[in-house]
Amino acid sequence: MEELSLLVDLHRDGKRQGPGGDDDTRLAIRLSDLKAGTGLRIADIGCGTGASSFVLARELDASVTAVDFLPDFLHDLDIAAARENLDERIQTLAATMHALPFEEQSFDAIWSEGAIYNIGFANGIKAWRRFLKPDGILAVSELTWLTQERPAELEQHWIQEYPEVDTASAKMAILEASGFSPIGYFALQQRCWLDNYYRPMQARFAAFLARNGNSQAAAAIVAAEEREIALYERNSTFVSYGYYVARRTAD
Repeated sequence: MEELSLLVDLHRDGKRQGPGGDDDTRLAIRLSDLKAGTGLRIADIGCGTGASSFVLARELDASVTAVDFLPDFLHDLDIAAARENLDERIQTLAATMHALPFEEQSFDAIWSEGAIYNIGFANGIKAWRRFLKPDGILAVSELTWLTQERPAELEQHWIQEYPEVDTASAKMAILEASGFSPIGYFALQQRCWLDNYYRPMQARFAAFLARNGNSQAAAAIVAAEEREIALYERNSTFVSYGYYVARRTAD
């Protein structure tokens, strides 16, 4: 529990809790063809402090249900939504993605940026499919190999952290086997990792350590993050988040 509390403390002030970018969310929206819709209902699962929720609420005629299991993130999201006059378009829900309290076929789209790994890609898309209306849209970003062969240090690290990491073609096959038709894919660029996620996090390290008395547990988290950053900097051409946009097919 101490580690989770420390991770929340480290990431709570970040705009993003993982690699991504507003322009990338907008690109996924364009690929989804949701712009033409009105009165849409969208679930943003694993929303963190709401980076993608805000883009969805601004870009679409939609009501966004922002879901996360961490109340601290949702508290900050609520405050920010009210400040930006988006509180009528964004509703927060504290829930685990393993047990979502939604009715079947109740959403026009389900979004999940950098979070589906918590339940697993294959499990997540199969479990969430029933919440989508016929022809509903699924848009998720997922750790993805960019090449068939990778440096050993990179492969060992990510297979240990997330055994489901795989190539885009393998992820597309899972989508197709799970009742979805892929309609778009792109890989996040370096700026999504470095400029939007890693560098802002590094800038928070000193204050994070000071708040937590330079404890051994806090220092261990910073050291682990620094190792991951260095690993990415050495190997950024081999791995990224792949952004997958797919449509629910008929049963």
